[in-house]
Amino acid sequence: MSHLAAVSMASPAVESLYPQKDMTLNKRDGFEDLMEERRHSSDLRYAMRCYTPVVYKDLVPRTPSALRSIVLKSDQVQYVIKQLHQAIQEYPVVLLPSHRSYIDFLMLSYIMYTYDLCLPVIAAGMDFMGMKIVGEMLRMSGAFFIRRSFGGDKLYWAVFSEYVKTILRNGDAPVEFFVEGTRSRTGKSLIPKLGLLNIAIEPFLMGEVFDMYLVPISISYERILEESLYAHELLGVPKPKESTSGLLKARKILSENFGSIHVYFGQPVSVRSLATGTIRRSQYNLVPRHIPRKPSGDVYRFLDAVGHRMVLLQQKNMVISPWALLATVIIQNLPSLPLSDLTRQTLWLKAIAETFGAFLDWPRNVTNEKVIRSSLALRHNIVKTVKDQVVLCQEGTPAEFTVENIFKYTVSVLMCASYRNQILHIFVRPALVAIAFQNAHSCRREDVYSCFSNLHKVFSDEFIFLPGDLVKDFDEGLYLLVKSSAIQGSHTDLYISEKGSVTISFLSDMFRPFLEGYQVICKYLQCTEFTDPFTEKTFISEIRSYAAENILTGAIKYNEVLSMDMQKNALSALVRLGAMEKLKIADGNVYEVNKQAVTRVANMLAPTIPVKNATAARL
Repeated sequence: MSHLAAVSMASPAVESLYPQKDMTLNKRDGFEDLMEERRHSSDLRYAMRCYTPVVYKDLVPRTPSALRSIVLKSDQVQYVIKQLHQAIQEYPVVLLPSHRSYIDFLMLSYIMYTYDLCLPVIAAGMDFMGMKIVGEMLRMSGAFFIRRSFGGDKLYWAVFSEYVKTILRNGDAPVEFFVEGTRSRTGKSLIPKLGLLNIAIEPFLMGEVFDMYLVPISISYERILEESLYAHELLGVPKPKESTSGLLKARKILSENFGSIHVYFGQPVSVRSLATGTIRRSQYNLVPRHIPRKPSGDVYRFLDAVGHRMVLLQQKNMVISPWALLATVIIQNLPSLPLSDLTRQTLWLKAIAETFGAFLDWPRNVTNEKVIRSSLALRHNIVKTVKDQVVLCQEGTPAEFTVENIFKYTVSVLMCASYRNQILHIFVRPALVAIAFQNAHSCRREDVYSCFSNLHKVFSDEFIFLPGDLVKDFDEGLYLLVKSSAIQGSHTDLYISEKGSVTISFLSDMFRPFLEGYQVICKYLQCTEFTDPFTEKTFISEIRSYAAENILTGAIKYNEVLSMDMQKNALSALVRLGAMEKLKIADGNVYEVNKQAVTRVANMLAPTIPVKNATAARL
């Protein structure tokens, strides 16, 4: 199968995570519209479909079974099947899709069913089990339900882990789970969770299977079903409980146009090849195998690297829609910008994205203006055009805001930003180099690298970086800026080219909300007196109030600092960098602040003070 409807199976060997050459193959050609026929039929008719091929010329019609037999027995098809499915025939397979929507796992099962492939066994949240009828349907379709956290229940952990490992060892079915753990509410990839990954890989580490294959799967949505729900959740509105009645009430949403969904199956990755020269499996022979054990330090580092690599491979094959580019330009020009400027800047950004190797789904044989107007029309719930000015759909203007209604405006901001976030993985490395170039106030490569290193460390909970790849990330970011003619220079000195200032400024502004958000949080921790340890809930509540007041006065420019996701990521970064200490107590965790270390982190984000030469210093 070289082509799947709305799905592309990667047939070449695994490509580098950091493309260094121009793409000569347009991946978009590998997709077909899976839903075209369904739009004119019913679900029941589709489920009971018959195979009735059109007779070619005057050939004698063959029965479907006879035709399938002839095709499948051909030498060419048998060779391709052997090449593509050898892994499934010989070793366990783990499907690792990205997670952006509730319908992710339904989408994969739908595709498997469509192409007569074995349905996977899917790890689903316990929330779905309580849904009447739906929960049982999901179970019959291959889902098994797990708790969000095990809470130290050793028996539950033992039964659950043995259940998953038994399926993998015996090859009952492919196992599917989300390595990110939960749905991303922001459009960005989440740091991988290692618990289920550890269980899935353990049969290989213990020598119970010779190898297993991990399949990274990229699911890209032109419009997310839960976009409004996510924005409200990020502002502290509790997630509604899953229920069958709620699902039925939400049916009217499905009558809206949500655009296209692209699903890209990446090349299977051999766990054995990843482990070779990296980890010693002999350590599992030191204790009886039936005794549970926590991963050792090197095993944990191996799992962490594997998890990050899978998420990076998911990112690499995400399909970028025109709206993601439009949202990026809109969010950087709030509160409004002329439609003509939006068109011009979007086409400029499209060219930069293509230079950086983005996987774009830009319609062909259609004028750019029509593509842009169509994308804006599809997002009528987020943006609108008023007197040729593109603005967010919200009541009032920023000048009229109060603390009470500022959150209404932020809902629109976060919804728009979630689509910009879909492309941040393409720009994060060159953008951090661009910010480092500005912060360093120096043309020396080593000074720029030093500032980049600081940014890389702080934002390692916000963006996906392969552990240990700091130098490689810097080189890739610098390479892309040179490739786009934004930066020139030698091995020791770097310079912004004549036309490069526009690129440097744009990329820096793209990530400025994150930079300012972390700076605001550090400032709050520096200026507030903490007499007692505090919980995460208290931290988020107080940061949100502090930020809202400062947005109202104009001291803070970017509303995204109100996002719970950014606040939690910043908290994790501060703990990792020693600026806060996480303490376990009977009913959870509390935090203590190290103000001196917070100041050190704040300085990592700020521009450095340029060193004057000796003559100037004497003057």
